[in-house]
Amino acid sequence: MIIFVPVEPPPSQWVMPSPGDAGPDDLVAVGADLEPGTVLAAYRAGLFPMPVGPGGDLGWWSPDPRGVIPLDGLRVSRSLHRSCRRFDVSVDTACDAVIARCADPRRPRGWITAEVRAAYGLLHRLGWVHSVEAWADGELVGGLYGVAIGGFFAGESMFQLRADASKVALVALVDLLRRGGLLDVQWRTPHLASLGAVELPRAAYLTRLATALEQPLPPAFAHPTA
Repeated sequence: MIIFVPVEPPPSQWVMPSPGDAGPDDLVAVGADLEPGTVLAAYRAGLFPMPVGPGGDLGWWSPDPRGVIPLDGLRVSRSLHRSCRRFDVSVDTACDAVIARCADPRRPRGWITAEVRAAYGLLHRLGWVHSVEAWADGELVGGLYGVAIGGFFAGESMFQLRADASKVALVALVDLLRRGGLLDVQWRTPHLASLGAVELPRAAYLTRLATALEQPLPPAFAHPTA
């Protein structure tokens, strides 16, 4: 069956807490569920789900400051420019495979549980989760996935099997997003900082989020999903 996306799911039975309730570790609340309506309500409120430690309970997080990549501030080195010519890039052709690669339990500090994987797979089929894939010689060698709501994109995870493959997917993602949108990367890690990620205070992030949510979905993500 073909589902034209995005499909708004039934509302969550849970009331999302305020991001301002976050403790010093950025954790706002623990519990609830990963139903589509709950996950979308969380992102719209400035939260995202992630287990509390390996095998821990489901947590809802709001980092302060919040890591974002300005759409006009992605750092693309000369070597990365060359890498972009070595890979073929696609959108939403292998989302389940990208999530599965990102969820590989052999990865250090892995946090994508079977429940998280299933939840985001369902959100993909409903049209809210999207992937960008990098291919070489017909093989999926890198990619990323995240949640898209209007002009907001929450990057969840990325993987690569060849050098620069995930960075190439990120370059393609930034090209797909509308200027004025918001690319959320949660925390500004050294790796993401090298690509241009910056930090926003929580209040500034929430203001930017509200504006981005009102924007139209980028055309690349507004298509039927099988």
